[in-house]
Amino acid sequence: MAGHRQSKKFRYITWPVAGAAVVAGAGIAAQTSMAATTWPAQKTYTGHAFDTCTAPSAAAMKAWNTGFYGAAAVYVGGKNRGCSQPNLTASWVKSVSSMGWKLIPIYVGAQPPCQSGSNPEKLTATTAASLGTSDANDAVAKASALGMKAGSPIYLDMEPYDITNTSCNNAVLTYVRAFDKELRAKVYRAGYYGFSSSSAKAIATATNKTDLPGNLWYALWDKQYTTTTDWPWGSTQYTNHSRAHQYMVNSKETRGGYTITVDRDAWDAPVAITG
Repeated sequence: MAGHRQSKKFRYITWPVAGAAVVAGAGIAAQTSMAATTWPAQKTYTGHAFDTCTAPSAAAMKAWNTGFYGAAAVYVGGKNRGCSQPNLTASWVKSVSSMGWKLIPIYVGAQPPCQSGSNPEKLTATTAASLGTSDANDAVAKASALGMKAGSPIYLDMEPYDITNTSCNNAVLTYVRAFDKELRAKVYRAGYYGFSSSSAKAIATATNKTDLPGNLWYALWDKQYTTTTDWPWGSTQYTNHSRAHQYMVNSKETRGGYTITVDRDAWDAPVAITG
């Protein structure tokens, strides 16, 4: 994601695997564990979206409301969130939602123990389950305080790591399962952002799908606006409006006199329920 914890320059140095392609794999749709709960109807957006490190001002969002982008991702919390968010308030969410913007909540939770670089919060095999639960509770509290209601998705951000490191990968999956299970207990939908070469691949190709996210946002920087033609895994996975694709990064764009550097996303997945 665009500079959310480190600069893009350092991120490329630390995580060189991030932009690599991956051979398609088989699998089945992730289980959602939503039975026995009355869920609000899913709010889905299909179209162009963007993500940027700091939520733009309401004035910038108004100027950017030209019809090209219809959704914007915002970092609602997490100890590894890298940018301050002076604009991201409940009143901002209400204001930009009234303009027609759809919002995509991202939470930068604990990162893998085998990941390069330093992070304020890293999980371990011992702490993975408890951290997943506590981070999910924090994510729900942060999203709710912003006016993102029950039934909204929260996308857990997991940066690249060596998924061939079995102990590390198992710890990450434990963390993700605990995070998602707690999200659903709070009636929030589970989403996940990761890289097609590593962190997203770990989710999509996991043999045991129990408590894994039902919505997958994959980073594959091939500049293709699609969630289908370059989908790296089985065609039956993450269907029915459950995919998003970050296809371009560091795109410096000016609209209505406001210049913002964004990452571009092809979106066909849930967005926050506001208003």
